[in-house]
Amino acid sequence: MSKKHSRWQRVKKILTGLFFIAVLVLLVVYARQVNWDDVYQVIVNYNRTLVFSAVALVVISYLTYGLYDLIGRAYCGHKLAKRQVMLVSFICYAFNLTLSTWVGGVAMRYRLYSRLGLPGGTITRIFSLSIATNWLGYILLAGVVFVAGMVPLPAGWFIGENTLRLIGGALLVLVAIYLWACAFAKRRHWTIKGQHLQLPSLRMALFQFAVSCANWMVMGAIIWLLLAQQVGYPQVLGVLLISSIAGVIIHIPAGIGVLEAVFLALLSGQGTSHGTIIAALLAYRVLYFILPLLLALVLYLWLESRARHLRQKNERKMAKPTPSENGTSS
Repeated sequence: MSKKHSRWQRVKKILTGLFFIAVLVLLVVYARQVNWDDVYQVIVNYNRTLVFSAVALVVISYLTYGLYDLIGRAYCGHKLAKRQVMLVSFICYAFNLTLSTWVGGVAMRYRLYSRLGLPGGTITRIFSLSIATNWLGYILLAGVVFVAGMVPLPAGWFIGENTLRLIGGALLVLVAIYLWACAFAKRRHWTIKGQHLQLPSLRMALFQFAVSCANWMVMGAIIWLLLAQQVGYPQVLGVLLISSIAGVIIHIPAGIGVLEAVFLALLSGQGTSHGTIIAALLAYRVLYFILPLLLALVLYLWLESRARHLRQKNERKMAKPTPSENGTSS
C-alpha cells in the first residue's frame, strides 16, 4: 500500500506540475493579446461608486466568513466571545485566501484559538465545520448554475455543456443526501483519529447552505461590478465557481494565474475585451486579497499581544458556574 501511495503521490505531483505549466503557457499566450494600455485606462477610469460598492461587498463577504466560525461556535458549544470568534475568523480567512488553507485555515486557526484557550479537539471541529460550510454552499450553488446552463462553454473546451449539466446534477444529489442525513440519519457520531465528529441538525445544515451560498454570490457580485456589468451576473458567478475548484485542484495560493486563465478562456468571446477582464481581476485581487491580508496582519500582531490577557479572561468566564450548576433556574 505504501508503494502504491508513494507512486500516486509522484503521479499527482507530475500532473499538478504539467497543469501549472499549461496555465502559465495559456497566460503568456493571453498576455501577448492584451492591450495593457487598455487595462490601465479601465482601472484609472473606474467609477468611484462602483469601487465603493465593491469594497462594501468585500466587507460583507468577510463578515459572512465570520458566520462560518460562529456556526462552529454553536456546533461545539464553546464560550469564546463572538467578537473574538469574528476577529480570529477574519484573520484566518485573509491568510487562507492568499497563502493557502494550510497556513490560514489550519495553522493560523490552531495558533489563535489555542492562544485564546480552546483545546485542540474543539479547534479541529470548528475547522472541519467551517470547511464543510464553505463547500456545501459551493456544491449547491454550482449544482444550480451548471444544471441551468448559465455558463456558455467555448467550442473545443475540455468538457461540454451536457457534461457540465451532469456534474451539476450530481452535485445537487450530494446536497439532497447531506440534508437527508442531517434530518433522518440514525448514526450521527463518528470518531476519526481520536476526533469526535457529529452531523449537525437539519436547521444548522440549512443555515450552512444559506450563509455559504450568500458568500459565494457576493464574491461573484464583486467581480461582476468590477467588470462594469458587461457580462451577465449568472455567467460571472458560474465562471468564478469553475475557476475556484480549478485553483483548489492545483494548490496555487490565491489561485494566481488560474483565476485569470479561466475567466479569459470563458469570457473572451462574450463581447468583453481582455483588458477589461484583466483589469477587473487585478482590482479584485487588490480589494479581496491584498488589502484584507494587510489589515489581517496588523490585527494578528495586536491579537498576539493581547492573547494572554484574553485567555485569562476567557478562562475566568468558562470557570463561572451556570445557573443550572448553582441549582437555580434561569
